[in-house]
Amino acid sequence: MTTQYGNQSTGQQHNGAPKAGASDNVFSIIAIVLGVIGFIFLPIVFALGGLIMAIIAKTVRRERLATIAIVVSAVGLVGGMVLGAIFASM
Repeated sequence: MTTQYGNQSTGQQHNGAPKAGASDNVFSIIAIVLGVIGFIFLPIVFALGGLIMAIIAKTVRRERLATIAIVVSAVGLVGGMVLGAIFASM
């Protein structure tokens, strides 16, 4: 971009549209939500699905939040099973 005073640059660079931050971590965000749901309700289904999605996000898609999603889903899986065992024995 030039000014009206000749070929002087205005210092602005246009490199296309800015990259959306949340769109890079779609699998990780879904895995985190599934891990939290799995902690409360059906951990074998939801937390295990979240763990699988988190592993895919880590290995295939290289997402930033994948490690957090793995931890949340694993805690949801184990914690949901323990919580279910406690409530089942009451």
